[in-house]
Amino acid sequence: MDGDAQPDSIKPLIAPDFQIRGAATRANDEARQKKDAAIENCTICLQSIAERAVVLPCNHLTFDLWCLATWFQERATCPLCKVAVTEVQYDWCSPEDYKTYHVPKPESPKASSREELLDRETQRGSSHFAGRRTPEIHHARAAREDPTVEQRRRIYRHRLYSLHVGANRISRHRDFTHETFATSPDLQSRARAFLRRELQVFSFLETAAAPRGGNRSFLVEYVVAVLKANELKGASGHAEDLLAEFLGRDNTRLFLHELEAWLRSPHARLEEWDREVQYADTSRVAKSHEG
Repeated sequence: MDGDAQPDSIKPLIAPDFQIRGAATRANDEARQKKDAAIENCTICLQSIAERAVVLPCNHLTFDLWCLATWFQERATCPLCKVAVTEVQYDWCSPEDYKTYHVPKPESPKASSREELLDRETQRGSSHFAGRRTPEIHHARAAREDPTVEQRRRIYRHRLYSLHVGANRISRHRDFTHETFATSPDLQSRARAFLRRELQVFSFLETAAAPRGGNRSFLVEYVVAVLKANELKGASGHAEDLLAEFLGRDNTRLFLHELEAWLRSPHARLEEWDREVQYADTSRVAKSHEG
């Protein structure tokens, strides 16, 4: 018999025990991995969380920001425990560095003001908006706004799409994907700069029900979160579907077109882009007053 060979009577005392314990360890590891993966899925859409949102007071945190915002269109409660939500924490940089959205308390229905009704005309793209808009509303709004906002509002009123500029070394325009956007702090910063101004166009955001009203900063982060996980103008139209809940379908299509034009441009400041961007009907863009 070979001197290195182990007697058959000894082998069963060692091998099965280690096989059983090894199999149990692997099973536990696999179960733990599956559990961890499940935690990172959004409770609402069941997809991986791209932009985490935490709801208070219950502190449930398995939600994507845009899914939670869409959920609030119907009810201001936690999707898991149904408790009334008072705050949403999002845009986490550290345990002490994050943003907070205070969820307004539900209000009883009330009659809409004249300005609210006119704002809804803008949302729907009504051709009668210009004729029904009073000088008082025009001047009151202009007094508290960035002057460029009224110009941007005219672009949406007349459905003017900026002209396409090809991506090449002369124009310095460039294309990007949602993966590029998700990993580029520069693109995200430029997107936020555009969104902070562009969302002022839609004054109905100030008066609509939560989470739309009174908190454009929340909607800024919502849009950024959507673009991290979806192509800005992808064939599926998913980004458009998500934003149409807030801005309306026609506004959203133009909104995404203009955002893409800005992000593709070589300009570092919105003022530069405003000077260079071109529209087919320049008279309607430049017009300072409408009858």
